[in-house]
Amino acid sequence: MRMRNKTASCELCGREVKTHFHHLICRTVHRNKYFKKRFSKEEMKTRGLWLCRLCHKGIHKIIPDEKELSRSFNTKELLMAHEGILQHVHWARKQRTE
Repeated sequence: MRMRNKTASCELCGREVKTHFHHLICRTVHRNKYFKKRFSKEEMKTRGLWLCRLCHKGIHKIIPDEKELSRSFNTKELLMAHEGILQHVHWARKQRTE
C-alpha cells in the first residue's frame, strides 16, 4: 500500500502545505520479530502521520536510528515528548509555506 502525497495541514506544525505520510513504525523494521509480535501488519502499514517536508526530514535527522524511532516514538504523543522534536516543531511553525 503506497501512501500518496496530499495538500493538508501538517499534523505536527500545522502548516497548510504538501504533506507526506510518515510511518510511525518504519517500513525497514516491519519484518523484525520485535515488531511482528507487537503490531499487526495492517497497523504497521497504517500507523502514521501526514507531515510537511520540514517535519518529516527533521524527525529523521533528530532520531536517525529507525529501530529506536519505531520502538520509542511510535505515536504522535511520544514524538512530541522528545525535546528535540518539540523544538523543531516550534521552529517549523514559523517557516513560510513552500
